[in-house]
Amino acid sequence: MPQRVGLLHPGAMGAAVGRVLAAAGHDVAWASAGRGPETRARAEAAGLTDAGTLQALVARSSVVVSVCPPHAALDVAQAVAATGFSGAYVDANAVSPATARRIAETLPNAVDGGIVGSPPSKAGTTRLYLSGPGAADAAELFAGTVLETRIIDGPVGAASALKMAYAAWTKGSAALLLTARALAAAEGVGPALVAEWRYGDLEAQWTQAKASAESKGWRWVGEMEEIAASMRAQGLPDGFHRAAAEVYRAYPRTN
Repeated sequence: MPQRVGLLHPGAMGAAVGRVLAAAGHDVAWASAGRGPETRARAEAAGLTDAGTLQALVARSSVVVSVCPPHAALDVAQAVAATGFSGAYVDANAVSPATARRIAETLPNAVDGGIVGSPPSKAGTTRLYLSGPGAADAAELFAGTVLETRIIDGPVGAASALKMAYAAWTKGSAALLLTARALAAAEGVGPALVAEWRYGDLEAQWTQAKASAESKGWRWVGEMEEIAASMRAQGLPDGFHRAAAEVYRAYPRTN
């Protein structure tokens, strides 16, 4: 059944998720209050309706989907809770299991989600992991779309744990490559390192890591901190990802 969905907030990933929902026949809206022209352009391109304010958005929505930078996920959930919203809340952010549980305490109808892959535009590129009560209903929103849903048999926090473990390697190893190249450059052996990398594919990986860090590394600071918290909560070393956060902090937002 088509739903009235509120989408918070249409960044690159959020707008793509909103486009998928709209293409599935849902009535998808966003809130322009406090958002800039680039966000508006993405929302309009995705076919989203502007509800104006957060209060107006939740008033018209039976489901709210949150796709925002990790450091803002809890604040966004608390803002939605303050409106009195009682519908389903799909938190699809890169947060630790502990943060996911705090969001569920704030919004009892919260579904834990974690997106793996690029902004969905074609089948086979992106997966939305879901866990906790309401996961099956949330998955139905995306039935037949290019965004594949996978339900993890576990409580709130399970989907976020999967996302943390996955990104711990993909984005954590990218930060290590950036740091290794920086060390070589500082010691004057950058060209020699690049020559050695050419025996494998590390040069190409570094090029991709640098491009990603320059375009969206600012978003990954919070994600690395959430991964560090996830590791620490399980008695695992958290220094890898606290350091990765520092690497990405050197790439400020440019838009």
